Amino acid sequence: MNRAILLLLATLACPLTYAKAPAAAGNPPDETQLIEHGSYTNKDGNAVHRPAHSKSGQKPQGATAQCRDGSYSFSQHHRGTCSRHGGVLAWLG
Repeated sequence: MNRAILLLLATLACPLTYAKAPAAAGNPPDETQLIEHGSYTNKDGNAVHRPAHSKSGQKPQGATAQCRDGSYSFSQHHRGTCSRHGGVLAWLG
């Protein structure tokens, strides 16, 4: 009986003890330099700017990839980056 209670308590405590904190959202882009606006919530629960074209054609602050349609992605993960935008043209450093 005591063993079952300890196991139950350990099971309940683990998700709270080992819960992963969301990653920092990075450098948000300057909205005045972008044509498209809006965001989505990624798998970590972070708000991420949707892919957008820059008014100058230059890489905007916080962009992580350029999509094949010329837009810039602010994705925090490789999977799904530039989906619906022709895929990734180049990863940005």
